[in-house]
Amino acid sequence: MKYDLHLHTTGSDGRLTPTELVKLARTRGLEVIAVTDHDSVGGVKEAQEEASRAPKITIIPGVEINTDLPTGELHVLGYFIDYTDNDLLVSLGKIRESRVGRAEKMVDKLRELGMLVEWQRIMDLARGDSICRPHIAQAMLEKGYVSSEKEAFDKYIGRNGPAYVERDKVKPVDAVRIIKKAGGLPVLAHPADIQDLDAMLKELMGAGLVGLETYYGQYDSATVERLAGIADEYKLLKTGGTDYHHFQDEREVPLGSVDIPEGCIRKLFSAAGKKFEPI
Repeated sequence: MKYDLHLHTTGSDGRLTPTELVKLARTRGLEVIAVTDHDSVGGVKEAQEEASRAPKITIIPGVEINTDLPTGELHVLGYFIDYTDNDLLVSLGKIRESRVGRAEKMVDKLRELGMLVEWQRIMDLARGDSICRPHIAQAMLEKGYVSSEKEAFDKYIGRNGPAYVERDKVKPVDAVRIIKKAGGLPVLAHPADIQDLDAMLKELMGAGLVGLETYYGQYDSATVERLAGIADEYKLLKTGGTDYHHFQDEREVPLGSVDIPEGCIRKLFSAAGKKFEPI
């Protein structure tokens, strides 16, 4: 496996710094990776600097923007974005600000439930640009309120939990437009469970969606085959990745373990106007 196009760092809720992530990818023999932190591009430059050292790895500058639906969340990946674009940085900054307010309210709700989680500890765990729910779960685990981060989500901070707080709403079409405006290629992330996927694709393609994450770490072969057929039907690029965070638990798919055909990588580079040069 040479490619992994869905990776997280301490720029959002990953546990490895961008430098550490690239070093690990290098040990796994990966040639092309994408740094796609939630609502942040803060880790891209550091990853590119480390990737330029021998043996080299190609870094696709990316992002994963979290958006909202009535029934849950929908995530949009952006590849080959101009991560220095001011409008992009402003848009992502506003989204992250809403994350801070949401996290503060969740901490208040946990306190009302008798679980005292220090705000400063959550900030320390976040380390990067985005404060995410896994940081809160990690702080709860450290205090002994839960036996695992999964339990924190299942019982308290998941969508139906007593400490859950909604974020400021970001529409999927807005995420696609933000990525498109920054020169990126918008791709619908882990789409298998999206209700009425056909209608969603038509709406997002109207805003500029160009791809579908088909080869995803938690998908079986039947799901991959179904999504590949949908991508072909709509003439969408096929991408893939593990959604790796370095959580090191039973939920996680190992870095670089998804088999993404080289042809998909070539088409992605071509769509971005980039030359693909296998190492």
